[in-house]
Amino acid sequence: MSTAHIRRLPVALAAAAALLLALLLPGAAAAKQGGHSDNGKGKVVSVMTRNLYLGADLAPALGAKSLPEFVTATGKVLRDVTANDFPTRAKGLAQEILSEKPDLVGLQEVALWRTGPPDLTPILTGQPTATTVRYDYLAELLAQLNKGPDRYEAVVVQPEFDLEAPADENQVAGDGPNPAIADAEINGRLTMRDVILARRGAGVETRNPQSGNFKALLPVNILGQTLTIKRGWTATDARVRGSGWFRFVNTHLEAFDPAALVPSIRALQAAELVAPGGPATGSLPVVLVGDLNSDDDTVSPGDQQAYRVLLNAGLVEPSTNNPLGCCLNSSLLAEGAGGSVADFDHQVDHVMTNDPGAITLERSEVTGLQPVNGFWDSDHAGLFSALRFGR
Repeated sequence: MSTAHIRRLPVALAAAAALLLALLLPGAAAAKQGGHSDNGKGKVVSVMTRNLYLGADLAPALGAKSLPEFVTATGKVLRDVTANDFPTRAKGLAQEILSEKPDLVGLQEVALWRTGPPDLTPILTGQPTATTVRYDYLAELLAQLNKGPDRYEAVVVQPEFDLEAPADENQVAGDGPNPAIADAEINGRLTMRDVILARRGAGVETRNPQSGNFKALLPVNILGQTLTIKRGWTATDARVRGSGWFRFVNTHLEAFDPAALVPSIRALQAAELVAPGGPATGSLPVVLVGDLNSDDDTVSPGDQQAYRVLLNAGLVEPSTNNPLGCCLNSSLLAEGAGGSVADFDHQVDHVMTNDPGAITLERSEVTGLQPVNGFWDSDHAGLFSALRFGR
């Protein structure tokens, strides 16, 4: 899966508190902010949000009804991750970032893929053990970004959900060493991470790095075990070439949500961001970026809840939604594998701020709308905004 796509699994959850319901009520939402400041005053700070795509569609594995079906599905996940060739995609992603030179970048789905011997224990206990690194998306991307004179550094790395399962990767029946899962010859482990990058040597200062996981998490049932999909946020205070200090927050809200759930899991998570003492609050101006899996006018009504929570908390959007940036329908990113620019028909990636009087839009671009090096860089496009800080 790309967890960036808005997917749904059935789940029963209780209604939320009155505060969140109030945030969801219409009438207080601010409009998306467009245009730019032409007064020439203030300092320009550039930011970007980029979902890297974990490399496969997890939905068939999460929805498997039996152990053999599960092992087959997880095997396809590993094959798709290999086919989607992150070392090659990292070159295109680095090219996207370096062409814009953002001062701060919020990354989502920064996958770490590891393998180990076939074993059911990790999936049954929720305690992964595999340690052999197959793909480290963060290390691969930084290696590409830092080949030239530009230098990017990870200032906050937050682990999110961490799932390990047996897999029939080679599609050879009965060749596994564990009789209980005879078709599985390997375990695959996915650790998801959210990351903030800062551009060094360009007048970018950071301090007070923070991160955390949401309290509202989606439970899923895998082989009779209830596990939660851990998601969260990263944040740092930043100052760019005399802009004054501000709070930069990066997040990835829940992707698997029941269609009719009010409030949705991702709406509850959005409410945590803007609740008193939350990461997108405080005395400093806030710039929030991320894959919200939500919007106010390009997705279905049930999927609009999280974005409206943020709007009703006073955030506005200094970025473009023309063209739209989400998402390829194919889980395979090789050019000609089925994905098309026509698939980008809604918006889930956003740049927002809570200080529209002082922070205005200079320029915004959607990046990564065509394949390069034989691959789409991700199943998402990227979103870049240059923001003018007026005081």
